[in-house]
Amino acid sequence: MTDRGILVRGGYVLTSSAPEMIENGAVRILGKAIDKVGPWSDLRTRHPDDEVHGDRHSIITPGFVNTHGHFSEALFTGIAEDFTLWEWIEAVINPTAPHHDAEMAYVGTLLAGIQMLRTGITVASDMFVCDPADQPVTPGVVRALDELGMRGVVTFGAADRRGAPVAAILEEHAALREACEASRLSRFRVGIALLGAQSEALFEESVRLAADHGSHIHLHEVREEVTATRAATGRSPIEQCAHLGLLDGPTIAAHCVWVDENDRDILAEHEVGVAHNPVSNMILASGVCPVPALRRLGVAVGIGVDGPASNDRQDMLEAIKLAVLLQRVDRLQATALSARDGLAMATIEGARSLCLDEQLGSLEPGKQADLVVFDGSSPALANIHDPFQAVVYCAGPREVSDVWVAGSRSLANGQLTNVDSADVVGRSRPLARKLVRRAGIGEHSLLAQP
Repeated sequence: MTDRGILVRGGYVLTSSAPEMIENGAVRILGKAIDKVGPWSDLRTRHPDDEVHGDRHSIITPGFVNTHGHFSEALFTGIAEDFTLWEWIEAVINPTAPHHDAEMAYVGTLLAGIQMLRTGITVASDMFVCDPADQPVTPGVVRALDELGMRGVVTFGAADRRGAPVAAILEEHAALREACEASRLSRFRVGIALLGAQSEALFEESVRLAADHGSHIHLHEVREEVTATRAATGRSPIEQCAHLGLLDGPTIAAHCVWVDENDRDILAEHEVGVAHNPVSNMILASGVCPVPALRRLGVAVGIGVDGPASNDRQDMLEAIKLAVLLQRVDRLQATALSARDGLAMATIEGARSLCLDEQLGSLEPGKQADLVVFDGSSPALANIHDPFQAVVYCAGPREVSDVWVAGSRSLANGQLTNVDSADVVGRSRPLARKLVRRAGIGEHSLLAQP
């Protein structure tokens, strides 16, 4: 007698593997993993007792991999739109960094994570930017992700230029690593807020830790960053990171907008993953990442929604669409990037950028059962002529019906299965008021009023 599994049916199964698409197909889930992928009629005949989800009008994709974000920004969205990055950091990030606590991290992650799940994200690569506090802050992120039923590749975005002691920063790294080791869904990496935000002593410690755990760093987001590092070291930030050994271990580099040919070659040589964040790059007027050029070199380029204060929506479908459209308008070329490219970047390339592609990112037997079901009864998907374009250009959060993570539904029929959204919203409001008031930001916001 065989184990009873789950069949998820779709008119189109977009695998991010080979074959790229299966019409009238299905994915069979057994436990936490994908057991089979193939034609619906065949799988149903072989497994007549399996539970069935989806229908002949659904579209099924792998779960989306959000390669870069900041749960630390979840409680102060919609602030400081008039600033470019350097100004924005001074106006928003530096004032809030000393005032985070574990409860803010927990509730903020729940708040942003709800939005992510509703847009098909199953993996969040996060960098929580704060200063060390009396009690560890970042384990709250892991706790929330476990409750949501979402995977995390989580980091503490360490910086000591604001005065935090290196010892306290290392203690926060250790607390987050311990929380990840106890988690069923999260894993730890070393976070580096910015090369220039760390002293030589802290960066040396970061490189040492990253050799064992991998790293997550902002690189070449704006021209000023590149200029400042060249003036100080004679090298670009990417060159300096390679020179100091950071890129010898697994590295995900966020943004990579202002990269020259040599920088791109270094990224390819060291197999550095790149997290492209089109929405925040536009909001902060940072520039356009040369995605096609990087991909031609074999660099794995994933897509990130970035932080809730620099995007400001945690909407992966919006980020995928704009990742494609931004390349087209920048190059004035309709073939610069396609819907198929965008979906690949959001799935298997995103997984590869995080060194997770052996377990995640495509619908293949043996991989983890992380997948998204799009509702074919929605008006936006009523007539599907090309399912890749339907997902990338037509679908929005309302079309996301089900999200499976490790064989369990975290979103079912558009509803969260593990947390109460209204409760999270209510809990977030007093915490947001407290954070905004303590930081002295958002003076025109009702949150800042006494």
